[in-house]
Amino acid sequence: MLRVALFGCGRIGRVHAAAVAAHPRAELAWVCDPMEAAAKELAGQYGAEASSDVAAVLADESVDAAIVASPTPTHVDLLTAAVRAGKAVMCEKPIDLDLARVDACWAEIGALSPIVMVGFNRRFDPSFREIRDRVAAGEIGRLEQLVITSRDPAPAPKAYIETSGGLFRDMTIHDFDMARFLLGEVVEVQAMGANLIEPYIAEAGDIDSAVVVLRSTDGALAQITNSRRCVFGYDQRVEAFGATGMLTAQNQLPTSVRYAGADRSEAAAPYQNFFLERYSAAYALELDHFVTAVESGTAPSPSFADGRAALVLADAAAESLRTGGTVRVAG
Repeated sequence: MLRVALFGCGRIGRVHAAAVAAHPRAELAWVCDPMEAAAKELAGQYGAEASSDVAAVLADESVDAAIVASPTPTHVDLLTAAVRAGKAVMCEKPIDLDLARVDACWAEIGALSPIVMVGFNRRFDPSFREIRDRVAAGEIGRLEQLVITSRDPAPAPKAYIETSGGLFRDMTIHDFDMARFLLGEVVEVQAMGANLIEPYIAEAGDIDSAVVVLRSTDGALAQITNSRRCVFGYDQRVEAFGATGMLTAQNQLPTSVRYAGADRSEAAAPYQNFFLERYSAAYALELDHFVTAVESGTAPSPSFADGRAALVLADAAAESLRTGGTVRVAG
């Protein structure tokens, strides 16, 4: 059994705790959070130990791996401490909001040949992964255009927006990783943004709506569309268009039931509410990949380098929005 220490017991931490508890080859050993009462409550659900002392948890030699699901500003310090303690690490995205801190982190831990995985869980969504596998198999010929749509059901609270790092680093970063997952490396980024939804988002210096265009090394184009509000649910779609065909992944619905009547046809239930529901299978498959990588001593994917590359694209989009021009990506 892979013994796992979880750092952070907020919303995403609870997702990871449940995934570990459900995995047949993993065991939740510790829950660590500065709010010790919350840590004890979550740990009690799964028979784990609880602590607010990071060093004490990492000193437990029976712990094989750490999951970093704490607030973004703590990621680098926890990731570094866990690697130095000899643990494999799965770190939620982004590694940090500052590329210089990300590079400094790798400069410190890279020589230790760590097993580090970054939590871009959408790579493990069965529909998105099938598109990637079928594109790679040549089913639609050369991939020429990629369309990624990602809209949240409602804006995040004001306090979250103020510390999120901005839409590109907080939200679009998942889509940048998905673009790289499907297209390969990206060499050009052009972004447009707007404030159409909540005044407090503009007041925080952020945008709530965006369209980003990417060009890959082989010339394929991608379009990412983001919004902080979607009244009909969590809108998550991918379309891959190639020389000989097209593959699409549509939104997930609770059931396949459709209604037709005098007032409307093809009516269905709303889309799944948010990421907890939409990506539940992806979180389980993500953890299984991490467990298998640790057991076999192989490099997991997405890697630390993938986390860095997505942040590079987020920074490029922010620069494009600021300047109004196309930004070349140096890597």
